[in-house]
Amino acid sequence: MLRAGADYLESLRDGRQVCLGNERVKDVTQHPAFRNTARSFAALYDRKREAEHVDTMSYVENGERFPIWFLKPRNREDLRRRMIGHRRLASWSYGLLGRSPDHVASFVTGLAMQPELFEGNRKGFGDNLTRYYDYLRSKDLFASYVVIGPQGGRNPELYNRKNVQSPALQVTKETDGGVVLNGMKMLGTGAVFSDVTWIGNLLPLAPDQKGQAVTCAVPMNAPGLSIWPRKSFEQAALGPVDNPFSSRFDESDAVIVFEDVKVPWEHVFLLDDATLSREMYFRTPSHVMGNHQAVCRFLEKFGVILGLAYKAAEMNDVLQVPAVREILSRLAAAEAGLRGMIAGSIEDAETGPNGYMYVNRRELYAALAWCTTNYHQLAETVREMLGAGPFQMPADSNFLSDPELREQFETYWAGKTSALERLKFMKLAWDYLGSELAGRHGQYEKFYAGPQFVHAFYNFGNCPWDQYKGPIESLMQQMPVPETPTTSRKTG
Repeated sequence: MLRAGADYLESLRDGRQVCLGNERVKDVTQHPAFRNTARSFAALYDRKREAEHVDTMSYVENGERFPIWFLKPRNREDLRRRMIGHRRLASWSYGLLGRSPDHVASFVTGLAMQPELFEGNRKGFGDNLTRYYDYLRSKDLFASYVVIGPQGGRNPELYNRKNVQSPALQVTKETDGGVVLNGMKMLGTGAVFSDVTWIGNLLPLAPDQKGQAVTCAVPMNAPGLSIWPRKSFEQAALGPVDNPFSSRFDESDAVIVFEDVKVPWEHVFLLDDATLSREMYFRTPSHVMGNHQAVCRFLEKFGVILGLAYKAAEMNDVLQVPAVREILSRLAAAEAGLRGMIAGSIEDAETGPNGYMYVNRRELYAALAWCTTNYHQLAETVREMLGAGPFQMPADSNFLSDPELREQFETYWAGKTSALERLKFMKLAWDYLGSELAGRHGQYEKFYAGPQFVHAFYNFGNCPWDQYKGPIESLMQQMPVPETPTTSRKTG
């Protein structure tokens, strides 16, 4: 089934507890902090059903149609289909919805490609996972996830802390019907807009943190679950002209609090194994499947940045300046390089258990490290090209409704292009690269897949060092080092 946008919006009116400051939001589809972004997510559901997109954005299995991000790839063509679907979905939000419905779904799909791993934890957990994967795709649900603990409650050995009372989510009781959860978990990007949240661990747990070693799924309206989002940039936006992106693509980030939340056994997939709780994502294709979506989404965002850079040069009439062309050329080369890494990860795809294929792990992690390391510089480069342009624009666009002020504006602000075109471009560019939403994205792009040292571990651990040092050692052995000469001493 491919869900319609109206059905998606209706599903959000489910009584979920959203605490925005001291306000308890009753309906996220109507509240000014969330309603426009909710409609942006709904538009994704509608567009993928349209005749021109449906074959790209979905696949058919046993006579039923499912979103393309639930496809378990058997060959490179399947991986290409997933890549095209990720990119197209990202293009509809200009790369700003990082946790769009294809993100967590890709993690779950990767896990479902190897369900036997979970049977080793407890009998029946692998079947639970397979059924839940089928449930998500058959209903076309939007899953978010919370897979790291609060900053004060992580592995005390890893973070050099001892005897810290942790507020992190834990299993506090097992019953005949399931488990009971208490504590908090982060960072629920998109959680306000999702149907369910996936609970797990992407950071290591200490051996004595078995209570936190739980992987399960919970609907967002579960009794005892509350969503605590950060400040809404959408609510602070002045409108579609002054804040064309902030006003409708603020996916929100949130901490999720659990107070005696009951999870039925059929929605529990792992329990009490502190090591496997994290390693499950790396011992299956899950982590590379989810982050393949991330780098595809980043590529679409990079395309927007390229467009802004070129338009800034064009609008300021400096395209013929050699230094400007050099900047644009470097940006273009970087975008082509990222495009090549993504294509290469498919060309060099790996085959895993059960005959499924996934993108090349090493090349995926190289692309991921490049994205998280370089976004800040990309944004800064284009901000430099904008100069003081954004600050020359009037405080807001309301003046356009005043004929006298508008005439003055069009007289004095015009250049190579009309004053109105300059206003529209500067508002677009600054909201994307310089606004409060843009600041959030600078932080997001740096940390959405973990801190930089984590990416270093991924790339170090997946490099075949023996393959590269082998020729060096062989050359060293072949070097014609003179033997030590035998010397004789005369004695008298």
